[in-house]
Amino acid sequence: MNLPELPPDFDPNGMALSDGLFGLPFKAQDARLVIVPVPWEATVSYREGTARSLPAIVEASWQVDLYDPMNPDGWKNGIALAKPDGEILAMADKARDRAVKHLERLEKGKTSPEHLDKVNEACALMVENVRKQCAKLLDKGHKVGLLGGDHSTPLGFLKALAERHPQFGVLQIDAHLDLRKAYEGFEYSHASIMYNALKINEIEKLVQVGIRDYCDEERDRVMAQPGRIAVFYDRDLKRRQFEGIRFSEIASDIVSQLPQKVYISFDIDGLDPSLCPNTGTPVPGGLLWDEALYLLEAVLHSGRSIIGFDLNEVVATTGEDWDAMVGSRLLYRLANLSLLNE
Repeated sequence: MNLPELPPDFDPNGMALSDGLFGLPFKAQDARLVIVPVPWEATVSYREGTARSLPAIVEASWQVDLYDPMNPDGWKNGIALAKPDGEILAMADKARDRAVKHLERLEKGKTSPEHLDKVNEACALMVENVRKQCAKLLDKGHKVGLLGGDHSTPLGFLKALAERHPQFGVLQIDAHLDLRKAYEGFEYSHASIMYNALKINEIEKLVQVGIRDYCDEERDRVMAQPGRIAVFYDRDLKRRQFEGIRFSEIASDIVSQLPQKVYISFDIDGLDPSLCPNTGTPVPGGLLWDEALYLLEAVLHSGRSIIGFDLNEVVATTGEDWDAMVGSRLLYRLANLSLLNE
């Protein structure tokens, strides 16, 4: 795609005068990179709010300075937000209401197939909707990023990429393994995203970083697939650093596990919770801001390609929230790194 035209009065050094993402004046149809918002959190198991954080992230993005030392002119390719899909918005609250009723009965030792089946059905429709949205954009030549919502949201995007890439890997930054099968009965739980992703044959490798909260079932699943899943547990990363190993060496070890084409799945709780205190399931520990960026940049420095990304689990109510400030800046860095593959 050609670079989109800028309005003659647009000043990249001035205050944001557009209500577009990062104050940029681009429309989705003209932008090289389109961010697909998926305001969905039907199966969250602790705090709610990630499905309603989009306005706060957009508002906070107006405070992001456009100069990125890794890709100074990245924004000129065009970064824009797709319009939230009405079908997902219509289903989201109904699915969450049914999920809450199911969980209430589950806590009492009872079952509620009438609610559980409907939630699973709605989640399957969401996944297919996202697949179609992303496929349409990819077919038009756009690069795509996804903004959740909870971490169940990128499954459809991964399926769309698998239809276009015979092999690729997933770099997951997260506090959790997300390898549970049908957690709490939900087949498309945010805690099951990577269990479901590994059903996609084109995903040849899953590399998980920052992991510090998981169950026996997930650990057993990792141990059963040593050639396909590589986990860099947060505890081990910290101990290596305490023992004098440079983070550059650690990042190199992580990147070496990835194939040539890489999809980045970033759950914001992979960061230290001082950076995302209101996320749905915060866990002590995690990557610091500069460690995360160093790792992401190391992927490109290695000669690998970023074919897509998602950012999930940001919870914020206004653009002044710290979580929104961090989330919007992380989204911008992911976008610019993705555009460096041009």
